[in-house]
Amino acid sequence: MTNIGFKYQPGFGSELATEALPGALPEGQNNPQICPYGLYAEQLSGTAFTAPRETNKRAWLYRIRPSAVHKPFTPLKSDGLVKDFDKRIPNPNQLRWKPFDIPSAPTDFVTGLKTICGAGEAKARHGCAILMYLCNTSMKDTAMYNSDGDFLIVPQQGTLDITTEFGRLKVAPNEICVIQQGQRFSVAVEGPTRGYILEVFDGHFVLPNLGPIGANGLANPRDFLHPVAWYEDRDVENFTIISKYQGHLFEAKQTHSCFDVVAWHGNYAPYKYNLKHFMVINATAFDHADPSIFTVLTCPSMKPGTAIADFVIFPPRWAVQENTFRPPYYHRNCMSEFMGLIFGNYEAKEDGFAPGGASLHSMMTPHGPDAQCFQQASTCKLEPVRVADGTQSFMFETSLGLGLTDWGEETCQKVDAEYFQCWQGIKKTFDPNWKPLKKG
Repeated sequence: MTNIGFKYQPGFGSELATEALPGALPEGQNNPQICPYGLYAEQLSGTAFTAPRETNKRAWLYRIRPSAVHKPFTPLKSDGLVKDFDKRIPNPNQLRWKPFDIPSAPTDFVTGLKTICGAGEAKARHGCAILMYLCNTSMKDTAMYNSDGDFLIVPQQGTLDITTEFGRLKVAPNEICVIQQGQRFSVAVEGPTRGYILEVFDGHFVLPNLGPIGANGLANPRDFLHPVAWYEDRDVENFTIISKYQGHLFEAKQTHSCFDVVAWHGNYAPYKYNLKHFMVINATAFDHADPSIFTVLTCPSMKPGTAIADFVIFPPRWAVQENTFRPPYYHRNCMSEFMGLIFGNYEAKEDGFAPGGASLHSMMTPHGPDAQCFQQASTCKLEPVRVADGTQSFMFETSLGLGLTDWGEETCQKVDAEYFQCWQGIKKTFDPNWKPLKKG
């Protein structure tokens, strides 16, 4: 076994090559008759073989045993996961959840997965789901992979020590990581751990196009980090492989660790990103810009300019607009907006929206600042001011209508029944006798 710890190589979607032993990568070809060190060559494809070159995703893994060496899969109980989002009567109300409870009983990452809402279905490879992970125990001699799509993981409490076939990732709050379809991983934690997951079935997350912004801004490719090769040659009496397949969990047993990849190359690997590196673009003259300018990653749909899901953040920044109501404006949206809070206080609702909680404003359901925020922002002196210092909130936005699960709407017992009250104190200020000021 070799252990080089947490080391990374930068570049979003880059063609990468890494080896834990010198010469483990074959020279000049992918699949020689005999691989160096007696390794096995295995390709992991993230797209169809014939996908255009600019979107084609694959990685070559050079491992001690092929991943096919396991016993048959059998169903595994998975009460927290939901694949059918049409069972409940739809709920168009503004929804807010108080911080979700972390179990006191030993619970690892897999058993702590809880689906809140979603749309579409994994079998048809169309849709998305939003989950919480609530755990306190490390996965032991167990690895998971998602056959249905990609996991975008947002830690809120506790650091994740993630071992993957490609190497190791340490992901703390205010960082994110993406484990893509089919990539095996195991999560170790120390104590109570909580976070959010955006799962997409259609494709993979990409960086948004910058358009008139130009070449630089938002999330820069160089700030995304991929693991370097790390392996263990370890025999295990009962090593468990868990597959999330068509919304269900299955397990298979094998007698060795699956983290036996000595070298790999390609452009299909897990990655992490620190949200503090996001280069904010903002309005500097008047009016409040649309939240799309805060998009870190997007999973596009077949409809141009419309996403299956966007990951959007609201980081610390300056507000300098003149003659402008600076907080988010009141609006109704053809997208569904799920918000979470990693730490601090969200500017538009400082009371009631707490770290580890969430809110959902479904498509065309009106929402915006609460009464207190509106009053303060309408009367404050308009001078340059810092916004969201000490705070990190985010949004999962999707063009799909989200159906709630039993756990999300009832079982978790965290829905704030008084959420609607935050708008009830908004007063009528209409004055039919108002006259514009004369110029000069």
